[in-house]
Amino acid sequence: MSLARRIIPCLDVDGDRVVKGVNFVGLRDAGEPAELAARYNAEGADELVVLDIAASRDRRPTFLGTVRRIASELAIPLSAGGGIRSAEDARSVIRAGADKITLNTAAVARPELISETSLEFGAQAVVLAIDAKRDGDGWVVMVRGGRELANRDAIAWAKEGVALGAGEILVTSMDRDGTKSGFDTALTAAISSAVSVPVIASGGAMLPAHFAEVFTAGRADAALAASIFHDHIQPIRELKEFLFARGIPVRLPC
Repeated sequence: MSLARRIIPCLDVDGDRVVKGVNFVGLRDAGEPAELAARYNAEGADELVVLDIAASRDRRPTFLGTVRRIASELAIPLSAGGGIRSAEDARSVIRAGADKITLNTAAVARPELISETSLEFGAQAVVLAIDAKRDGDGWVVMVRGGRELANRDAIAWAKEGVALGAGEILVTSMDRDGTKSGFDTALTAAISSAVSVPVIASGGAMLPAHFAEVFTAGRADAALAASIFHDHIQPIRELKEFLFARGIPVRLPC
């Protein structure tokens, strides 16, 4: 039996508000984090991700209060990240109510952070987030909210991250982010083929067919989206019914 594919709304948080942009810029207000979390919990989301998108850029700590408010509204797993630079930071996020942590910029700067957190919390609780941008025939890693180029190949970094102890990869296509032109299935498939852990695809979702494509051609285990859920463009229940009708295993809401 195939494992159910997961639908994951994402809350990109800047301060105490959820924001959304295009290609990581042009941010607009999208709502209050806890209110959106409660809505997605009720609508049948499989998990929720909250990312403090300004933490690494501005060297600000993760907003633990926001994590606590969101966690109090959920009966589904919560992943949280942004500005996690040490095992102590990760510990604080877990204590605030997150089930998993996401590592990005700090892990690129100090890869042993992946091993440290994986050893303490287990690989299943460590998600390596990779912001990838097309570069010729491949993809490069971007850091600090997509504003700086890291000297790393995205596929190689995913493999290294798993070897260090990451239990899941969240790969975001910077080229597709917020464009509503569909997931980068080539990027997702390349990552999925390179690692032995679940891969979450992110960036570019608009239509139910985009999700079906990334689950089949992209070989994703989960798909993450933001604006189409925030703006009531795509109800989660209807999306899951569409996928189920096409033979893609999903957990249908009760």
